[in-house]
Amino acid sequence: MEPYRIIIKRSVSKDLRKIPKKDVQQILEAIQTLAENPRPAQSKKLSGQERYRLRQGSYRILYSIEDEKLVICVVKVGNRRDVYR
Repeated sequence: MEPYRIIIKRSVSKDLRKIPKKDVQQILEAIQTLAENPRPAQSKKLSGQERYRLRQGSYRILYSIEDEKLVICVVKVGNRRDVYR
């Protein structure tokens, strides 16, 4: 199976600036693993949206999947308290 291409929105880089560097490294590693498996066992589809969420510690990675284009678009990263607002 061909790996998915990962697109990270500009707003995500802004989100990452607010997060400690050690956590950012773990988040980026988690995002990279999505290229091989866009729907890992620990991911969950969000109700009412065509997005998924992946937990990384107390942070959440929100992303959408376009299977026909083999693209994953990371739309938001943030603390679990704030990311769904």
